[in-house]
Amino acid sequence: MTQFVHLHLHTQYSLLDGANKIPDVLQRAHELGQPAIAMTDHGNMHGAVEFYRAGQKIGIKPIIGCELYLNPVSRFEKKTKHQGGAPTHHLTVLAKNNIGYHNLCRLSSLAYKEGFYFKPRIDYQILEEYSEGLVVLSGCVSGELAYWVELDDMARARSRLESLARIFKDDLYLEVQPHQDRLQQKVNQACLLFSKELGLPLVATTDCHYMDKDDHFAREVLMCISTGRLISDPERMRYDGFDLHLKSADEMREEFGEWPGAEEAIEQTLKIAEKCEIQFDFSTYHMPNYDLPPGRSAEEEMAEKARAGLEQRWSLILQSQPDKPPHKAAYQERLEEEILQISQMGFASYFLVVADFINWAKNQGIPVGPGRGSAAGSLVAYAMAITEIDPIRHKLLFERFLNPARVSMPDIDVDFCIFGRDKVINYVVQKYGSEKVAQIATFGTLKAKAAIKDVGRVLGIPYAETDRVAQLVPAPRQGFDCPLAEALTKEKRLAEYARGEGGQLIQLALKLEGLTRHSSTHAAGVVIGDRPLIEMLPVMTDKDGNDVTQFSMDEVARIGLVKFDFLGLKTLTVIRTTIEIVHQSRGLQVDLDTLPLSDPSTYAMLCAGNTTGVFQLESTGITETTVRLRPNCFDDLVAIVALYRPGPLDAGMVDHYIERKHGREPVSYLHPSMRTVLQDTYGIIIYQEQIMQLARELAGYSPGEADLLRRAMGKKVPQEMADQRKRFLSGAIARGLSKKVASEVFDQMETFGRYGFNRSHSAAYALIAYQTAYLKAHYGVEFMAALLSHEMDDSDKTLKNLNECRKQKIEVLPPDVNVGQPEFSVNEGKIRYGLSAVKGVGEKAVVAIVAAREQDGPFDSLEDFVARVDLHAVNRRVVESLIKCGAFDSCGSSRRDLYERVEEVMRAGQALQREQASNQIGLFGDSFQMCCLPKRLSQKPEWPINQKLSMEREALGFYISGHPLQKYKSALVRLGVTTTLDLRAYAGESDIKVGGVVTALKLRNTKKGQRYASFVLEDWCGTVEAIAWPDVYSQYVQILTCEDPIVATGRLDLSAERCVLIISKIEALLEMRDRSATQGVMVFGGDDRFEDHVDELVEVLRRHAGNCPIKVYLRLDGQEISLALKGQDNVPVCVLPSEELCDQVEQLFGKPVLSFI
Repeated sequence: MTQFVHLHLHTQYSLLDGANKIPDVLQRAHELGQPAIAMTDHGNMHGAVEFYRAGQKIGIKPIIGCELYLNPVSRFEKKTKHQGGAPTHHLTVLAKNNIGYHNLCRLSSLAYKEGFYFKPRIDYQILEEYSEGLVVLSGCVSGELAYWVELDDMARARSRLESLARIFKDDLYLEVQPHQDRLQQKVNQACLLFSKELGLPLVATTDCHYMDKDDHFAREVLMCISTGRLISDPERMRYDGFDLHLKSADEMREEFGEWPGAEEAIEQTLKIAEKCEIQFDFSTYHMPNYDLPPGRSAEEEMAEKARAGLEQRWSLILQSQPDKPPHKAAYQERLEEEILQISQMGFASYFLVVADFINWAKNQGIPVGPGRGSAAGSLVAYAMAITEIDPIRHKLLFERFLNPARVSMPDIDVDFCIFGRDKVINYVVQKYGSEKVAQIATFGTLKAKAAIKDVGRVLGIPYAETDRVAQLVPAPRQGFDCPLAEALTKEKRLAEYARGEGGQLIQLALKLEGLTRHSSTHAAGVVIGDRPLIEMLPVMTDKDGNDVTQFSMDEVARIGLVKFDFLGLKTLTVIRTTIEIVHQSRGLQVDLDTLPLSDPSTYAMLCAGNTTGVFQLESTGITETTVRLRPNCFDDLVAIVALYRPGPLDAGMVDHYIERKHGREPVSYLHPSMRTVLQDTYGIIIYQEQIMQLARELAGYSPGEADLLRRAMGKKVPQEMADQRKRFLSGAIARGLSKKVASEVFDQMETFGRYGFNRSHSAAYALIAYQTAYLKAHYGVEFMAALLSHEMDDSDKTLKNLNECRKQKIEVLPPDVNVGQPEFSVNEGKIRYGLSAVKGVGEKAVVAIVAAREQDGPFDSLEDFVARVDLHAVNRRVVESLIKCGAFDSCGSSRRDLYERVEEVMRAGQALQREQASNQIGLFGDSFQMCCLPKRLSQKPEWPINQKLSMEREALGFYISGHPLQKYKSALVRLGVTTTLDLRAYAGESDIKVGGVVTALKLRNTKKGQRYASFVLEDWCGTVEAIAWPDVYSQYVQILTCEDPIVATGRLDLSAERCVLIISKIEALLEMRDRSATQGVMVFGGDDRFEDHVDELVEVLRRHAGNCPIKVYLRLDGQEISLALKGQDNVPVCVLPSEELCDQVEQLFGKPVLSFI
């Protein structure tokens, strides 16, 4: 029986169009007995390596192809058909051999690099240039042949086929498909005619887009997701008459029916499959070409640099270990061992390349991290300044990084300052050539929740319902998403919905889940080749024109290309900025390389839980762990970084470590030989390196074997673990252990090994944690200024940092046009708010302000400011924001006065600058500036304090000069309100009262679609997260959404990671105060000029007559005098408490003086 091969098939990499999942579709083809299968995705080759490997594994020949987009005129034409340009056609192209594969890579790459216009397009010029080794099929109904056939222009169709035949000769085929679509039938007949006339063979395809016949509707839904249409939209793309599932040979024959060319076309698929044969090389590494001195090998160059680097480092190594000076011979011996292994593995060039761009970055002043991942275990890397952590001192193993028994590419990930990362990438591009460097693609997939929401939208289901259903899918755990099928077994409500009204939605979501949704650029990955990359793999371009591989990171590595991770780490930027501010404010130069790792002040700060801004240690849970553990040495920090993860936490390893460290739990070892490996972790196996060391010490494993054991324990493959147990027991018994003890040791290693963490990575990141902690402990003001500068764009983090400043008694001053810098700065132990952090004040405005100030000195008034600053960069909105936040306070006028005059002053300033720009002298000559912009001292009193603070918060997002709750302190105490600082002491109570202002209000829906609110409640001490569930939210929505302070009653939900107030009642603070007030109190000092305003005060109070008496206290010369205010009728003044009254009294005296008790 004649078989059949699919030569035109779309996988999930035909983004939001193809619904065939790799390897499912290959498995199905194999089950159908088909000997081969091709992938021909739209315009790209994203899945080539994945498809090839899946085919090899399943036992079906993979054929690599692409359905290219073709512009028949020129790939450079930037016009669509509707704009008068040539139409874009489809062309099915297959790689016949490796030459053809590389040419297909070139075509796909150039389609992106030169021909991209809505789609990546080639033209006939480059198709001919790179035609060798390619098989071409004339295409589907979107091909050029079909285009001319539909227009009945058979002459043009014939001409195009003749041109292609001259190029491809015996590798050109006429593509026919068995669909019942009118145009397809017409194309089939034309192909039959041209086959006879031109002698071109027919080939049958089905343009397969999905696997099963009943997936047709799911694929139409997928297309609607892609185009943003509803399935009910009559204008959406439809595929009536097209059955695009994976067909068997019998189905193909049946669908063609009696069509005369069918049998030939089906048989031809086998012939084409036989002649298509490509081989991927997964065993050769393509190292970048490092520029070497004449006559030198990469191995010699690396060895020389490593040896010289160790000599340069030696004084620092000695300085860091004064109590127990290390032996140089031990370092030299290990260095030579590593040099030999790296050289034998062929990775010397890799080390030279990495060292080159890292040292270039350091020489350019770009902060570089001390290390990341297992590379920190290499002494060669440390000697060449690739890493900054001594692997011998910190007990790190080279074999955890590179194992001669398991040769794989080294992987050195590097952290750079967020502002320097792109500079380093540009350096690499310039050094090795733009054609040899590219960033790496990554792919987003339709996950369970997104699939439910997307399918629901297409089906026209209300968002509230699909969102509710999507929320039933369990949250990711340990970084792994919960598949929809698994969610249906875990979540009863989801399963009930799927069995009932949601059956269609869930079934469609199950079909589409896991499909590739989009491609993007990996955040860190960069590949450097030894030749132009398009000779080895297909590339595309990002929106900025930078080259990006069409393959993902894993596939790039599999074909032997070297990838590097250039990561941006903000903490490095914070550290560098802190050091710069310390130098500016104190004249000191902090050297990170010489920081003592045993500083008592640093560990005391961490033990106190003062971890805000400390790298890796500032979350609530890890802070509590740090406080419990009470670290007093660097090894403790390494352990915290390794232990604070779900596995060790769930296994109780953290508790055991803490109890053993503090002597509350005995430390024991199954065998004395384990002590040397585990004594610094109190007998607990925390690190993967300890597994490796135990295997070597107790069972005689070689370093390479020990790494294989470590990997086996991580993967937990039963047969592999059985083999390792046998090997360990035999080795341990040979070294004198009893079988019972050896088995117990292996069991312990296996149990803890599944949670073991990379000690090299822990040590490197613990070093960054220590550096930030040290800087905070010794230069707290500068550290917080740096932290505020680099987190100013995140309002939640800025609020947290400002609260930390209050907690640490660090004063934060408002922005100031006369002394403020773009970033947060430090002066005399105080932090000055950065001008760039003011809302609505952009970079250009700040540059203009600083430039004018540096040129002619400080501004003495608003008039002076608008006369000197470039008003093209500084508009009215900028000036208003600066006034609101207090940036003009140093000019002597009240914010209110300036704000109310800003329009007038801005107009005058703009007129002045226009006149100056035109080089004309106005009516008043040289005195024009003073006449038109006279300086005017403030005549109006300041806004009431709460209005002033409200304006401040509007401009900054936060309160700086005070807090609106401070004036209500006495009322809050009377009402029994707890401050956010003291909340945790009331964790067990059900009716805790907290006063504050509402910030970060977010309205959300529950799984049932009910509205609730989450927000931050802020008082003068700090903040607490709060939730008002639907019943509470609906009852108090009016109070919650106004801007006045509230009193919230509720219980505290306290856990390792969060502290949340679950609210049961919300009241307006001012209403509570006014309702319960029994007396008004005013306190005056000698500077308040009470006597001057007493008559006005009485008049104000009279206008607010009520039943609440007023008491006045005068504090003069250390004495306090009590007065009772009386009106004209000698009756004591009584008032009706209100905020309006308090504001009017405040206006008289310029500050809040009236409170109610």
